[in-house]
Amino acid sequence: MAAFFAKLNEGGPLFMYVILFLLILILVLLVKGFLEKGNNQKTLSLIGSIGLFTMVWGFLGQTLGLIGAFQAIEKVGDVSMALLAGGLKVSLLAPIFGLIVFLIARLGIIVLTWMGKETNQS
Repeated sequence: MAAFFAKLNEGGPLFMYVILFLLILILVLLVKGFLEKGNNQKTLSLIGSIGLFTMVWGFLGQTLGLIGAFQAIEKVGDVSMALLAGGLKVSLLAPIFGLIVFLIARLGIIVLTWMGKETNQS
């Protein structure tokens, strides 16, 4: 668990903790959707919108991080390839986390939609 929070901090706390909060919100909405009878379009739409936002938020974090890194490289001048590779690795943490949350949201929507169609046919 400590490694998980270390990665959250490494990937940029502002972006990573917002994505974590949105993941928890999506999971709550998915549980709500599973407990409700029928197909609640409002819940499905909200899950989809939040999932898309997490993906965009992650890429925004990467873009801002890369801009900051390139400004630092510009000031220093010459940097090693290992340092550059480490920075690029860190810059990918927020978008990857955002994409994972987006996929969880999408899979939840697919399952909820499928379950809604099954209950409508019965």
